[in-house]
Amino acid sequence: MKKFDRERVLLAVAGPVIALAVAFVLSAIVLIASGKNPIEPFVLMFEQAGFSDVQVRIVNQASMYYIAALAVAIGFRMNLFNIGVDGQYQLAAMVAAIVGAHADLPAVLQIPLLLLTAVFTGAFWAGIAGVLKVTRGVSEVVATIMLNAIATSLIVYMWRPDVFGVKIGNNSTTGEMHESGWIPGIDMGAAGEIHGLLILAALLGIGYWIVLNRTRFGFDLRASGASESAAAASGVDPKRMVLSAMLLSGAVAGLAGLPMLLGDTHTYSLNFPKGVGFLGIGIALLGRNSPVGIAFAALLWAWLDKASPELDFHGFDKEIAVIMQGLIVLSVVVAYEAVREWGLRRQQRRVGAELAAGLALGAAGHGDADGGNPDNTQKEVAAR
Repeated sequence: MKKFDRERVLLAVAGPVIALAVAFVLSAIVLIASGKNPIEPFVLMFEQAGFSDVQVRIVNQASMYYIAALAVAIGFRMNLFNIGVDGQYQLAAMVAAIVGAHADLPAVLQIPLLLLTAVFTGAFWAGIAGVLKVTRGVSEVVATIMLNAIATSLIVYMWRPDVFGVKIGNNSTTGEMHESGWIPGIDMGAAGEIHGLLILAALLGIGYWIVLNRTRFGFDLRASGASESAAAASGVDPKRMVLSAMLLSGAVAGLAGLPMLLGDTHTYSLNFPKGVGFLGIGIALLGRNSPVGIAFAALLWAWLDKASPELDFHGFDKEIAVIMQGLIVLSVVVAYEAVREWGLRRQQRRVGAELAAGLALGAAGHGDADGGNPDNTQKEVAAR
């Protein structure tokens, strides 16, 4: 049993390690082809990770990536591809910012109000795709892509000065939120502050693992994702699980923008990060839908984002980090399939060896019962 567990851990780690190694090598080849030093950019980015202010920015960015990737991973575990996390996250952040700018309650009420606003907005927007899938059979991929476009249009509409927008120079914002909704960060001195809602990201990771691995709902969700027909035969309603998974995924996605909104900007503007939901897809893939794996993948993605600007000052294009992110996603798919095939072959060989050993022991036992008569033993083996 210990050997089996050790091999399973090795197989789980092998995929990401191979993918990262391949991505680094391919990125180096791209640099060589462009006539640049293939090692220096990575050395520069690793050096940046040693500065405390960069570390704070990496952790803050990773908290947003982590929550978005958890939202994607919930869909993956149900065999759903929620591409709409980006729209759900942006719309939820804007609605929460509008509520925070117009409602002024005591902090003990204001902060839960903003959290619930983001949760329900994200769940509602993802639930539209869930309802379309279970009632009309519309692919969640198509539905969420279209909902992303609609969310963008809604945000532009709400930014109008005659709706909820506040024009500050060339920037459109929702106005500054009341201080009762601000969440203080963790003071790191001259390095800056770590967003206070980093704790929320950690709690979401723990909750994700408990729900999926230690509850009946999590078992039903995973079973429905593996085989809807088998789940239905065991009494699980696949359509209900599809809708539940989309609602839960959207609810988590709605929280992705709050670490920055409540801990830093205190308003939703044109400068608010875009594409976080799409990056969450690659992070969830690299992390293999595991809360711990996703955490490391989120830190890696944040490091590539926050360390790459330094490359501009040394004659390198910072877009090498974007190239590497894309190569990681491509490498992950290939590496995981290769590791899966390798693990399957090892399991087949192990089962074959165990069966052969069992047959040999059985043959030896019959030989002893027959007084060690070799003819009887040979006959028994041939019969088996």
